[in-house]
Amino acid sequence: MTGFGKIFIVIGIVFILIGVIWTFIGKLPGDLTFRRGNTTVYFPIMTSIVVSIVLSLIFYIIGKIR
Repeated sequence: MTGFGKIFIVIGIVFILIGVIWTFIGKLPGDLTFRRGNTTVYFPIMTSIVVSIVLSLIFYIIGKIR
């Protein structure tokens, strides 16, 4: 198996884990939602932080594999 194949396996596993967690949690605490009338504004602050951390870990692992 090449290094490129391992990278895709790691990314796939990470996406599966994120999908499972997202299914059970839905929206993270720290995500702000404002509703007024027919308008809803959603600020996914905590979700953005979690996605940033996960992507940083993925790129760190890819850097170590190379």
